[in-house]
Amino acid sequence: MKIISEFSLWVIAPLAIFSMLVSIYFYRKTDWLKTASQWKKLLLIGLRSISIFLVLILLLGLTFQFSTTKEEKPIFLVLIDNSLSMRNYKDSTELKQQVDNFLNSLRTKHGDSFDYDVITCGSSVDNGDYKFTDKKSNLEAGFNHINSQYYNRNIGGIAFISDGNFNEGSSPLYAAEKISLTPIFSLGVGDTTPKRDQAIKHISVNDIAFLSNDFPVEVDISSYQFQGQTAQVSIFQNEKTLVSQTLIYGNERNDYKPLKFLIPANKVGFQRYTVELKPLLGEATLRNNKKSFYVEVLDTRNKVVILSHAPHPDISTFKNALETNDKLEVLVKTYTTWDKNLDKVDLLIIHEPGVNYPKELHSMLTSKGIPRLFVIGPNSSSNVLNALSLGVTFENTNQTDDLQGQLNNSFSPFELNEEIKKAIEFFPPLKSKFGALKASGNIETLVFQRIGPIVKRDPLIFFKQQNQIRNGFIFGEGIWRWKLNEFLRSGSHNSINELISKISNYLMVKQEEMGLRVSINRRFTTEESIIFNASFYNASLEPIVTPKIGLTLTDPSGRKYESQFGVNGNSYKLSYGKLDAGQYNWKASCSYNGKVYLKTGSFLVEEIDLEKKETTANHNVLKQLSNQSNGKFYALRDYKNFINDLNLRDDIVVVTREELSFKDLIHVIPLLILIALSFSAEWFIRRWSGSY
Repeated sequence: MKIISEFSLWVIAPLAIFSMLVSIYFYRKTDWLKTASQWKKLLLIGLRSISIFLVLILLLGLTFQFSTTKEEKPIFLVLIDNSLSMRNYKDSTELKQQVDNFLNSLRTKHGDSFDYDVITCGSSVDNGDYKFTDKKSNLEAGFNHINSQYYNRNIGGIAFISDGNFNEGSSPLYAAEKISLTPIFSLGVGDTTPKRDQAIKHISVNDIAFLSNDFPVEVDISSYQFQGQTAQVSIFQNEKTLVSQTLIYGNERNDYKPLKFLIPANKVGFQRYTVELKPLLGEATLRNNKKSFYVEVLDTRNKVVILSHAPHPDISTFKNALETNDKLEVLVKTYTTWDKNLDKVDLLIIHEPGVNYPKELHSMLTSKGIPRLFVIGPNSSSNVLNALSLGVTFENTNQTDDLQGQLNNSFSPFELNEEIKKAIEFFPPLKSKFGALKASGNIETLVFQRIGPIVKRDPLIFFKQQNQIRNGFIFGEGIWRWKLNEFLRSGSHNSINELISKISNYLMVKQEEMGLRVSINRRFTTEESIIFNASFYNASLEPIVTPKIGLTLTDPSGRKYESQFGVNGNSYKLSYGKLDAGQYNWKASCSYNGKVYLKTGSFLVEEIDLEKKETTANHNVLKQLSNQSNGKFYALRDYKNFINDLNLRDDIVVVTREELSFKDLIHVIPLLILIALSFSAEWFIRRWSGSY
């Protein structure tokens, strides 16, 4: 035990003398004490001295430090790769039994020397249960888990059972480096010898195609030891052959062939296609000769029409930006060449409307609820714009002004990434009409006007909703200069393309009214949970949870499952967990105030087959792990050699730790009791003797 104090402990002696002197001084003129016996005088002075002395000692703030020694046995961790690729080898039938035998032998041989923990990693990190069924291999996550959960613990060693293949996360080599001074003993599974095989390595295809169009599919084929042989690759839909190609492997043992196909999209919805590589004699496995993919075929695109009185570089900038989105169909017309066909038009971009702008077009657009984006430049007619009653009026002047932009950080309807926010500060000025613009009612300003360092409160890019139609305004022409400026600074057009796309998408979003709304992703994997979110809005567009919302889910085989949404705050939520691969259809319904509301849709669950591709183990990774940590590599079948070699290790030892604990003197209860008893005894004797 050690005493800690801010003052020297030598001060205790003066405190004792001071306490005694104070007590003697207190009792020196006490009349009734003169006739008392000598022992009573000494007892009262002693009790008063002890009480004062102990109180003064408490005021010193003494702390007692206690030290205890504790021995910590080393923890031996067994990290097991629980992924499906562990069963891709000829000895896979014995794998689980080998792991069981290893763990039993380890506990039997070194049962008293270590504490044991078994950890599995694959799609996720877990404890204990290994069935080798995970469809992903994230080996990095296993070592990160050890580093975080066993930090500052006495880890004697790690036995890592794996084939060395991983398809998610980074290499485990970097994560293992964080677990310093801990040897890693790798127990390799599988065969590292390449086998005679051909495989579909990768399929590249867009998730979405449009009805009656052909969409491209790229298929990568690899082969080993099939020099000069011919193979056939076909793509099927519902057992029907759509396209086929024949390829000839080269003279190298390892060969790689990229193939390109064009497939017609002839049916709406999620369509399943299968790529099949015709088997050749002597292949090690046929599991990687067939692979399926899904494409969602849509029967329509959003249609954007760009109108202008003459060609202009701004038009090209808008067109190129919008065409980066496959879901948009973009038409460029002049007022004289356009047939005024508004069927399936979702947005009209009107560039510098002049005196020839057809006023009757305005009533047509309003009646159909089509939003517009106006680009107001020096050639725009203020009289025409003001006559449209858009809720925005422009001064009628022939003068021009150069206006730069300043982002409105309070704008919330949609988010812009950091690259766009920075780019706006560098964009050159737009050529605008001189004079202020006035808007009645509320407007949503995305970019304010800026002249040099001075930021005006007038908007440069803004939105105004009128009669349930949202219109956008860009107060100036010269967007094409922004595109050139961005390319000079960054070498790309990504920021300006995304800015135009965000503005257009925001204008095209339909304004929903009261009723049921359901949201769910369109694609999932078999490893993801299926979660539906729903909400119901009353006539005031307030979210309510009064209606009971039911959902009918139809699986790929046609079976139906009835469920009901649960209330989640002011919305609804329903989870189905993980589902098997295939296309699912759903129908949500509820009734409110005598009216039935329905929503329908579909989603796709895709199989993950990353683990099926690997037929060769990657023991190089395992050997590197062991070498960099002062461990050793073994084949799993030789686990007995590893267990025997553990006896020769002198770096796996019991760690002795000194643990310190502290206790303030004021928290010592017996001392407080002693002070109370001392004062009480003195008071009692004084009262007994007739004094106060």
